[in-house]
Amino acid sequence: MAVPKAGASRVVVALQRLPHGEGLPQPSYMTEHAAGADLCAAVREALTLLPGARALVPTGFSIALPHGYEAQIRPRSGLAVRSGITCLNSPGTIDADYRGELCVVLANLGTEPVVIRRGDRIAQMVVAPVARATFESVDELPPTVRAEGGFGSTGVSA
Repeated sequence: MAVPKAGASRVVVALQRLPHGEGLPQPSYMTEHAAGADLCAAVREALTLLPGARALVPTGFSIALPHGYEAQIRPRSGLAVRSGITCLNSPGTIDADYRGELCVVLANLGTEPVVIRRGDRIAQMVVAPVARATFESVDELPPTVRAEGGFGSTGVSA
């Protein structure tokens, strides 16, 4: 893997390979500037996702994130475009205190069945810092031009 450039940072994430994940690659960045590390399916046998179906797909490993970080599980754009495969609950958040197996909730939004095989790259994981908010009760929020406008209130074109 390439050395980080100016502005890039490294975070050490402990990774424990689980027995059913033996022989699979660990999460890896496919290009020098990739934000997400690809995750592979640790299925024992091929899994067919029918149109409209969803499945919890194991990755074969657990991680220990440092305090102050999360891992976000996101869809792979190629799978989405080619097959209609996406991640539900996206991005999924892995908290720093979670020690169970990372699994990915895949859904087939396409029109054809899709087969997920052992070792297929199914999602990507982005490790990111987390800011913890302190919530303060107030009687009134500061005004903005937008105010309560939401859910498309700004229109669809310039």
